[in-house]
Amino acid sequence: MSPIQQSGTFALGLRRVHRLGYGAMQLAGPGVFGPPKDLKAAQAVLHAAVESGIDHIDTSDFYGPHVTNRLIREALRPFGPNLVIVTKVGARRGGDKAWIPAFSAEELTSAVHDNLRNLGLDVIEVVNFRCMFDAHHPAEGSIEAPLTALAELQRKGLIRHIGLSHVTPAQVAEGRRICDIVCVQNNYNLAHRADDELIDDLARDGIAYVPYFPLGGFSPLQSTTLSDIAARLGFTPLQVALAWLLRRSPNILLIPGTSSVVHLRENIAAGGCMLPSDALTELDGIAARAPA
Repeated sequence: MSPIQQSGTFALGLRRVHRLGYGAMQLAGPGVFGPPKDLKAAQAVLHAAVESGIDHIDTSDFYGPHVTNRLIREALRPFGPNLVIVTKVGARRGGDKAWIPAFSAEELTSAVHDNLRNLGLDVIEVVNFRCMFDAHHPAEGSIEAPLTALAELQRKGLIRHIGLSHVTPAQVAEGRRICDIVCVQNNYNLAHRADDELIDDLARDGIAYVPYFPLGGFSPLQSTTLSDIAARLGFTPLQVALAWLLRRSPNILLIPGTSSVVHLRENIAAGGCMLPSDALTELDGIAARAPA
């Protein structure tokens, strides 16, 4: 059994996907802006991902902007019947590489059409609304208006499912009163565990949780405990960090990103890392020691 298969599957809307997926953000240029440094290398990563059995790719038209979606279309079309592509709307990029909120009904409609065109799709399986009240941390505020706009696009057949990204538990609750929510995508990893209760609540209701920055993002996870456990088990620290997420809850879907085929294969191998109970106990203690 391959590591992808060992990771198991979970529902994402009406589809079931392997819990080890791929995030395309790093295929764009530095700062997630502009074209990739090496186009052929970026295409090779996408080919290697699907050839390995990955069936869940996370992207957005504001990566680049427009870069990763066009790469996915050019590298992978015609898309296989099992491939689920998830995208995000709610932001746009400034010429200075800034991330700018863009969640009026008009901006969301335009963004969905941009994603459809650049991916070469007639309907998008899942569109996540990225809440941009604060670019760095989830911030409270009503999401009724943007979700109502996305629900209208869903009724028109352009979107199959709706998810949320960069949101608070209160916004998740509000969103679920407006439309069906199939996934929540927030910052979560071994050291950043503010969403523990939310993950468990979503798991009880069969809703996927997709952690971004599963390896720490721009500040990779570093821990003596993590390194020691990895050495004992014969894996890298980051592979152990991914394996911990797979053990944390069955509704967690991973989308670690990379622009390297070698790194992609290392991430995939994490699906075969079995964590004994004593290692889990040690790893669970990392969050308590992490700086606030």
